[in-house]
Amino acid sequence: MATKVKIPEAAQKQQEPERYSPDDSEYFRKLILERREKIKKGLSKFAEVSRSTVQEYSGNHSTYSLHMADQGTDAQEREKTFMFASREGRYLKYLDRALSMIDAGTYGYCESCGQLIQKKRLELVPTSRLCVACKLKLEQQNPK
Repeated sequence: MATKVKIPEAAQKQQEPERYSPDDSEYFRKLILERREKIKKGLSKFAEVSRSTVQEYSGNHSTYSLHMADQGTDAQEREKTFMFASREGRYLKYLDRALSMIDAGTYGYCESCGQLIQKKRLELVPTSRLCVACKLKLEQQNPK
């Protein structure tokens, strides 16, 4: 005669995978949209500065530097502005990807271990694709 094994009540219920609530998803969507708007405003300022810089350097009333050292400084400033705009553009793409993940229901999961990424981490870095533990492991494997 087979003996019956008593299965704990908690084990009897199928565990549903952890996930963020719809309210959490909307919270993250709002956070991401706010950051997107801030980035877009910054990019429009970069574009405005670039246009005004081109106008300053053309024509008879040019404020273009005549001294070689000043020309180098001007070129460096233009390059720095372009670098910042480029970086912000990439971040905008990451934010767009995060919004797509929210729509698909895959936002907030670590791409390495599949666990939920801590809410605090997503609040600080809403484009996070790895949990803290997996990110640390990756950085230890690939030190710069």
